[in-house]
Amino acid sequence: MHLHLAYPAVLAALLFCVGLYGVLARRNAILVLMSVELMLNAVNLNLVAFDVWLRDSLHAGQALTLFTIAIAAAEIGIGLAIVLAVYRNRGSSAVDDLRDTAEHPDDDPGDSDSDSDSDPGDTDEEAAPAQKAEATA
Repeated sequence: MHLHLAYPAVLAALLFCVGLYGVLARRNAILVLMSVELMLNAVNLNLVAFDVWLRDSLHAGQALTLFTIAIAAAEIGIGLAIVLAVYRNRGSSAVDDLRDTAEHPDDDPGDSDSDSDSDPGDTDEEAAPAQKAEATA
């Protein structure tokens, strides 16, 4: 039996494109994780197809596919644990809401140099609108 490499390659490209669209367009973190899994499965399909097409005696493509499946399982386990922790704390698993939790290097509370450019009498509430105006300019 002769394998036409175009069929699994096209299917893998379609799977990868659907996964990429899901990563870029979805707002729900669980759907983003599912899209990443689609992308990994597209890579696995390519690895197995090229392994069969090249008739590798060591079956390196299939062995690498097993490693990729193991890494994907670990990734989904850790990813779901993180999503559940975020959902318990915030009540939402939307990816857009996670941007607020990021720590910025200039917001370090132990950094005393960041207050040197403001007046000593300014409070944090008075300095915040000026910092926001500078960030948008």
